Amino acid sequence: MADLKKFAEELVNLTVKEAQELAQILKDEYGIEPAAAAVAVAAPAGGGAPVEVEQTQFDVILTQPGQAKLQIVKAVKEITGLGLKEAKELVDAYPKAIKEKVSKSEAEQVKALLEEAGGEVEIK
Repeated sequence: MADLKKFAEELVNLTVKEAQELAQILKDEYGIEPAAAAVAVAAPAGGGAPVEVEQTQFDVILTQPGQAKLQIVKAVKEITGLGLKEAKELVDAYPKAIKEKVSKSEAEQVKALLEEAGGEVEIK
């Protein structure tokens, strides 16, 4: 017999992607519908503490363009691929998300570029 406590710990510590893969395997190979599998995976065994899901997508928000607004507009144009007019409108609408739902490393790169140009930025 499998070590059920170890198995339960592995289930509770699954990432969202792994839980989705497990649900697909259960559906394809065993005929168990994903909703039932998701509930089984999401419920911690033995009333354990809820598992925190690590944030994987971040928004980069320009909170203040600073004194060198032209430099910020150029940076936003380069980062987003927008035209000059659209980039200026985006900067003028601060506080505004410059990039949404990006990886942590990309968010940090965008933040560094905008701060280098003189803007104030936060990552959420």
